[in-house]
Amino acid sequence: MSATTRTRTPGPRHYLMCRPTHFDVTYAINPWMDPAKPVDTGLAVAQWESLRDLYLSLGHTVEFIEPVPGLPDMVYAANGATVVDGKVLGARFRNAERAAEGPAYLDWFRDRGFEVHDPAHINEGEGDFLVTGRYVLAGHGFRSSRDGHAEAQEFFGRPVIGLELTDPAYYHLDTALAVLDDDEVMYNPAAFAPGSRAVLERLFPGAVLATPRDAAVFGLNAVSDGYHVVLPEAATGLAGQLRARGFHPIGAGLTELLKGGGSVKCCTLELRGPR
Repeated sequence: MSATTRTRTPGPRHYLMCRPTHFDVTYAINPWMDPAKPVDTGLAVAQWESLRDLYLSLGHTVEFIEPVPGLPDMVYAANGATVVDGKVLGARFRNAERAAEGPAYLDWFRDRGFEVHDPAHINEGEGDFLVTGRYVLAGHGFRSSRDGHAEAQEFFGRPVIGLELTDPAYYHLDTALAVLDDDEVMYNPAAFAPGSRAVLERLFPGAVLATPRDAAVFGLNAVSDGYHVVLPEAATGLAGQLRARGFHPIGAGLTELLKGGGSVKCCTLELRGPR
């Protein structure tokens, strides 16, 4: 059955989120951050609440981790860990400004009885680890290390496919690629090294390809339940492509959180249970 005729079925998801109570841009560790631009924290909270309410309206389960003062980027929960088959690989951040987030997230999981692994190597959670039905796709080039990829493969027991990012505007894999279903993805070819593009073409020959315009509005920082695809509302071209393939795109407005270099997916950590 082709991608254009496949029947899409949403599946219930379990997410972890962190309210942006302390969100601000006081340092710059990616090209999207500019401390000179004012941030409206109240607007950031309101936009985040709309995303949370959307997930709940779609029937998904959402849990919350308490925000920590002094960690303005903790709202980007996807970076806090990677959860596969009920096992939690903690995050170890490259930048000192975010280093304390890793232990905070790991403590949340440990307190709830998850099997956790405190990583020895740099990985920034689902910022650079995206899970398909068969693989863990793993970004490197700006944040997570290749040693972290090997550590993830050993812990999860799943093939980890390394993909090199080359454009600093797309510094995490989840800014350049999104998983739509077990065996379908969408991505920005221009964000990857030639060899990594060739790997993606081989693994996902029918992938949705983002235009530079849709990539630039963080259209690939999206969350899918197999039918509903929540993505930045400005990514209208991607929305049209998704609709043509039987998905139901839903635009979200997270413009304030984009000032920190994150959008829908960055705010959403999926808690995948055992299969």
